[in-house]
Amino acid sequence: MPYWIRDQEGRLVRIENPQDTELDICVNIMDPRQEDQNSQHGQGDNPNAYLSMRDRMHPPRMSAPSCIVPPLEQLIIRPHIVPLLPNFHGMESENPYAHIKEFEEVCNTFREGGASIDLMRLKLFPFTLKDKAKIWLNSLRPRSIRNWVDLQAEFLKKFFPTHRTNGLKRQISNFSAKENEKFYECWERYMEAINACPHHGFDTWLLVSYFYDGMSSSMKQILETMCGGDFMSKNSEEAMDLLSYVSEVSRGWDEPNSREMGKMKTPINSKGGMYMLSEDMDMKAKVATIARRLEELELKKMHEVQAISETQAHVMPCTICQSCDHVLDECPTVPTVREMLGDQANVVEQFRPNNNAPYGNTYNSSWRNHPNFSWKPRLPPYQPQAQT
Repeated sequence: MPYWIRDQEGRLVRIENPQDTELDICVNIMDPRQEDQNSQHGQGDNPNAYLSMRDRMHPPRMSAPSCIVPPLEQLIIRPHIVPLLPNFHGMESENPYAHIKEFEEVCNTFREGGASIDLMRLKLFPFTLKDKAKIWLNSLRPRSIRNWVDLQAEFLKKFFPTHRTNGLKRQISNFSAKENEKFYECWERYMEAINACPHHGFDTWLLVSYFYDGMSSSMKQILETMCGGDFMSKNSEEAMDLLSYVSEVSRGWDEPNSREMGKMKTPINSKGGMYMLSEDMDMKAKVATIARRLEELELKKMHEVQAISETQAHVMPCTICQSCDHVLDECPTVPTVREMLGDQANVVEQFRPNNNAPYGNTYNSSWRNHPNFSWKPRLPPYQPQAQT
């Protein structure tokens, strides 16, 4: 029958075999089993084995390494720079392209210690991210970003996904003017849609076509009047410039609304693109057209004058007649000048003026053939020959 006894340390020990003596029991207690030895050895190697529950409930701080590979070049960020940076929170209403553009504009205003601009952007960009955007940056794989191009690509991939790009492209291709919207308001709204998606991939002629198809009748009438009805004959760049010009000019106009459109005359040649507007609108459009043509003429004249001045700067003028059409050796007045200089030299040799002459150096070479002012030596008086 098993019974309990106390060992030398006062612990209770159960005796299964009554034949075991107290000495055997003490020996068994003093010799630990192999499992206990392995257990004690494992606890010695594990430093957390002796942690208390309080320590386990409050573990020490552990942080994952940054996703940005630390560059070899050193950069000191001054405290006054960080408040100047724009913020991005990762919301749907925010535009990642606009944020990057504003961030680069701020970075371009200063240079720290001669560091490269890409290194500055790589170091400063994490300071612009807040809330969801900051959580996204910390969730990236450690040491996966090596330069500014990689960080920019990952940022746009996250906050400008494909569905957002497709939505903005549909907004551009299906653009249409609103009711009672002014020409410049419609153009500014269209340009905002284009700038919101710089990677739209549309050619310039497609952008012009989308806007022209979405314009109202009054806008098309103004546009065709401004260009004389030949808008479709212009190339894509000229068409974009004309749309921008009409937008600037029409900013101060009182454009008609839908009610006033009913009072306008019907188009007389819709096929050719010519329309009849109200007298007020027609006059404003004509004045703007004349002003634009005058500007083009002035610009053309300025370019011609500039081209002439550049040509004259490269060609030395003739020193005799001051003409740029020929050089000095080909001047047509050279023979005349040589003859004149030769005659003057002969006169100088034949006549040496008297220092007591009352008229001094008032001799005019053009008088040399005058009968009354001839300076030629007098002939001896005529003497008749004696008759032999």
